[in-house]
Amino acid sequence: MPLINKSEYNSPYYLFSRHLQTILPALFRKVGNVVYTRERIFTPDHDFLDLDWSKVNSKNLVVISHGLEGDSIRPYVLGMVRTMNIHGFDVLAWNYRGCSGEINKLHRSYHSGYTEDLDYVIRHALEKYDYEKIILIGFSVGGNITLKYLGEKGKQVNKKIKCAVTFSVPCHLESGAHHLAKWKSKIYMARFLKSLRKKMIKKSQAIPEALSIEGLHKIKNFLQFDERYTAPMNGFKSARDYWKQSSCLYYLPNISIPSLLVNARNDPFLTPECYPIREAESNPHLFLEMPETGGHCGFFENNKEGKYWSEKRAVEFIRNYV
Repeated sequence: MPLINKSEYNSPYYLFSRHLQTILPALFRKVGNVVYTRERIFTPDHDFLDLDWSKVNSKNLVVISHGLEGDSIRPYVLGMVRTMNIHGFDVLAWNYRGCSGEINKLHRSYHSGYTEDLDYVIRHALEKYDYEKIILIGFSVGGNITLKYLGEKGKQVNKKIKCAVTFSVPCHLESGAHHLAKWKSKIYMARFLKSLRKKMIKKSQAIPEALSIEGLHKIKNFLQFDERYTAPMNGFKSARDYWKQSSCLYYLPNISIPSLLVNARNDPFLTPECYPIREAESNPHLFLEMPETGGHCGFFENNKEGKYWSEKRAVEFIRNYV
């Protein structure tokens, strides 16, 4: 029963709200000593992915998946990259389609449940460098993609993938979408939509015959955006069909390798459905940890090394299996 009932993490007293714990690390954290080498690979459907490598000549690789509208240079990614390098792991932080600073070539782009690209990235890394062991780490939507991928693979997952660590995961996309549409979440929704609108405008300029932005400015929430764009662009019947097929919650029972899911109880993005207690109690491979504080992709810890608790927790978990 890998339900971790007591977490060691507590936010510093001066970060006294879920919003401070979420926003301050995202806006003000600076992470140095990370040097990337970028590689562009081309997908079987003639699109491209930009991969950022940070190597220390290890035979073990950590693959990091970022959050919604994020990229490989977000502070939470850079902090994890630096920590994993220090502990002797090569790291591959990959950017989803359209997230590396250049719009992707196809009509469709990434979405919250698109696992095919993660699979392609892993296979590419193994074919090119023949790593002995792979560890997966995902943040927010990247955590959803990671856990869904492992659930889809089940017992057929590549034997070199030894474990996974995920943080702040919106396991149930529909309830999360409705939650973020509320007035109290307005600041977060506005930020996501601002980024998504910019991408739709760029994509319409690149592929005008396939994408209309008429009325784009009127879209106010994920239901409207996913109904208008995400679902039809990616072959789903509707926003609700997209959310149901893409939520990792329904795939958790099939995960067959040690996987840690850390969701703070005060995460402003998450709903009760995103704390899969029953699934963790039923699956010996799924470890659920629910700190009282931490916000969304926060987990700040005041120390001389500049490490966040999430980075230390990831190393601690990984060392049990690698």
